[in-house]
Amino acid sequence: MMIEALDLTSSSRVLEVGTGLGFQTALLAHLARKVVTIEAWEDLVEQAGSNLVAQGIINVDIRVGDCTRGVPDSAPFDGILVSAAFTEVPDPLAEQLIEGGRLVQPIGPGGNEIVTLFRRTEDGLQPIRQIIPARFVRLVGRKAFPPDMR
Repeated sequence: MMIEALDLTSSSRVLEVGTGLGFQTALLAHLARKVVTIEAWEDLVEQAGSNLVAQGIINVDIRVGDCTRGVPDSAPFDGILVSAAFTEVPDPLAEQLIEGGRLVQPIGPGGNEIVTLFRRTEDGLQPIRQIIPARFVRLVGRKAFPPDMR
C-alpha cells in the first residue's frame, strides 16, 4: 500500500529511508528508474547489498547514514518512502522531494502509527490521506529519535 501510494512511473527517482534487508528496495527498483536507499545500520546495508546483487538489481544506490537527513547529494526525488516511524516528517526529507512529489511515512511514536501520504506543494509538504494503521520501528537520527532507542 505504501509503494502503491507513491504512484511511481518507470522514470521515477525514489528515496527509500530504511533499507532493511532490501526486499522493499527490490520492489521499488522494478518500478522506478533509480532508487537511492539509506539505512542507519551497516550490517543491514551489507546484507541488503548482497540480496540485491543476487537478484541482478543494478539501479539501486545503497547508503549508510542518518536516515533523517536523507541523501541530499542525490536529490531531488519524485517519491520518498520512509519505512520507520516518527511523529512528523523530518524537514530534510521534505526538502529533497520535487514539487508535486509524494512522500509516504508512518506518523507516530513507533509501534502505533498511521501511514500517511503527503504531497510537496509550493507551500511545503501537505498531508493528502491516511493509508493504514501500522506498527513500525522508530526512525533514528539527529532529527528524530536517538540511535540508542533502537
